[in-house]
Amino acid sequence: MYNLIRFVCRCFFLLFFRLKVEGIENIPRQGGAIIAPNHVSLWDPPVIGCAMSRHIHFMAKEELFNIPLFRQIILVLKAFPVKRGAADRNAIRTAVTLLEQEKVLGLFPEGTRSRSGILGTAEPGVVMIAAKAGVPIIPAAIVGTKDIGKFPRIFPQLIVRFGNPVVLPQGKVNREQIEAYSQQIMQSIGSLLQQYRGVT
Repeated sequence: MYNLIRFVCRCFFLLFFRLKVEGIENIPRQGGAIIAPNHVSLWDPPVIGCAMSRHIHFMAKEELFNIPLFRQIILVLKAFPVKRGAADRNAIRTAVTLLEQEKVLGLFPEGTRSRSGILGTAEPGVVMIAAKAGVPIIPAAIVGTKDIGKFPRIFPQLIVRFGNPVVLPQGKVNREQIEAYSQQIMQSIGSLLQQYRGVT
């Protein structure tokens, strides 16, 4: 079912939004990895999912799983719940387990959508999970989703670019390392976005 939904969505994004994907070679063909994109729209998860060939698991806020129909859809799309506002040990444990099973995990470093579209700062969770599972983080830039359905650019071009992997030391990381790697990840996303400033 996942492959079918992705195929239909990818056709939709290619036909109406001229989806362009670059840097796909930066995603490991096997093994665990975290995809870390900017986040400006609810369209971001499906666009990222359609931009890559490997299945991707996303954390989704717990409230979404309380909507019966939507719950079924996001479960099929391999999402799992996370409680916002505090460290959710169950969600972290699920994320690490998936990565140890050599799955791909999608995590938005900022933790929530940027309403303004301006890139914010990273929460520590992405680096901590990556270090604990011993997997690389692939920064990614999503361009165009914020303008979907907005006049006059109802169908803006969508661009996804995956950057070079950020490799962390495996195991426990200290506060300084978390801050340094988090900053590196956001700088990488910023550089990827800068290349497409004004593209819609």
